[in-house]
Amino acid sequence: MTTRILPAVGDADAARSITTLLSQLPDAEPAGPVGDSTSLLDTLARLAAESLDELPEVVLVHERIGPVPALELIREVALRFPAVGVILVTSDASPGLYSAAMDSGARGLAGLPMSYEELAQRVQAAASWSTGVRRHLGHGAGDLHTGPGGTVVTVSGAKGGVGTTVLAVQLALAARASGMNTALADLDLQAGDVASYLDVQFRRSVVDLAGIQDISPRVLQDALFSHPTGIGLLLAPAEGERGEEVDDRAVRQVVSALRHRYEIVVVDCGTHMNGANAAAVEMADLTLLVTTPDVVTVRAAKRMVRLWDRLQIRKAEETVTVVNRHTRNTEIQPPLIERITGTRVTRTAVPAGFKELQAAVDAGRMQDLEAKSAVKQAMWALAGELGLVKAPEGVEKPGRFRGDRGSIGMLRSRNK
Repeated sequence: MTTRILPAVGDADAARSITTLLSQLPDAEPAGPVGDSTSLLDTLARLAAESLDELPEVVLVHERIGPVPALELIREVALRFPAVGVILVTSDASPGLYSAAMDSGARGLAGLPMSYEELAQRVQAAASWSTGVRRHLGHGAGDLHTGPGGTVVTVSGAKGGVGTTVLAVQLALAARASGMNTALADLDLQAGDVASYLDVQFRRSVVDLAGIQDISPRVLQDALFSHPTGIGLLLAPAEGERGEEVDDRAVRQVVSALRHRYEIVVVDCGTHMNGANAAAVEMADLTLLVTTPDVVTVRAAKRMVRLWDRLQIRKAEETVTVVNRHTRNTEIQPPLIERITGTRVTRTAVPAGFKELQAAVDAGRMQDLEAKSAVKQAMWALAGELGLVKAPEGVEKPGRFRGDRGSIGMLRSRNK
C-alpha cells in the first residue's frame, strides 16, 4: 500500500533534508513540502473538498513551522482531519514535549537530526493508524467524515464607529433565520457590545474558557448564552481588563470548538487588534473588514490590511471589504476603495440610515429591527452574497468569495 506523506516545513534546508529521506522510504509517495501553517490547512481542506480519498495518510510538522506554533497546528489538523496521522519533527525529544505533542493529537515524534530508520518507523506507525481509523469508521475514506464543517467569519472594523458590531449581529441573525445553526462570538475583549445590542445579561464570557486545556462540548455549552433568536452567544467580559486573560492559544481552541458545533460562526473582532482576535482572523474562512466611504476610514482600512499582511495574519487578496453607510453622491465609491486597499469589495454596500437603526440600538434589541429597513435588507442580502444563509431547496447556494482578487468562487473548502 502506498503511503501519501505531506511535509510542512518552513526552513528550506530542513525541507530538502526531509524530502530526500522521504523519497527513500519504501511505498512512500511524498508531496512537495508546504512552507507555513496556512498553506498546510488550505491544502488539506482543498484535498478533502475534492475527495476524502485524496487526503494524505501522514503529515509531518516541523518544529519551526509558522505562523501558527507547531503544537497548535497539530491540534488544528487533528480536530479538522481526525484520520490523518500527524508526526512532529523536532530537535527536542524530551518526555515533556512528547507528552505535549500526544495531547495535541500527534501520532508520533521524530527527532532531529533525522535518521532513516526512525523516520521509517514513525511514518509506518502513523500510516497504519490512519488506515485503521478509516477502515473502522467507513469502507474507505469516501465514507469518512473528516473534521468539522462550520464556517468561521470574522468581522473587523477599520476604525471605531464604522458599524462592525451591528454588521456582525445582523449577519448572525440572517444566518440563523435561514435555518443555519449559528454562533456569535464577541472578541472585542475590552469594549465588546454584542450583549448590549441583543439585550443580554449573562455572567459567563470567553474568559471562562481561557484557562481550559481541552474545551469539551459541555464546557462550551456552559459558557454560551442561548439567545431567544436561537443564536449561541459567546460574550466578551464585562470587565474589560479581564480580556488580557484571553490569549491566542485560548482563541484557537475556542474557535475550533465553536466550529465543531455550529454551521456558521460569526466573530466580532472589533477594531483594536491583539494576539487573541488576530488568531481568529488567521483561522477564519472569511475575513470581513468594515469601512465607511470617507478618506480617514479608508486610510485606516488600508493600514489594517497592511498590518495583517506584515504579521502574516491575512493577505490583502484574502480579505473582503464591506462598505457601510454608502451613499451615491459620495466621492469615494466601492471600486476606488477596492483599488486603494487591494482587497475584494462586496457587491452589496450597506446604505446610510441611522434613523432606521436608532430605536433598535437605543433599546438594545437589534433583533427587532424592522424588516422594511433598508439597512437590514442590505445586511441580510450581504449574508446571502457571502453564502452564510441556507438556500431554499432547489435553489443553488450563492457563491462565496475566495482569495483570488476579482473573482467569485467557493470559499476555502470545508467538509460539510
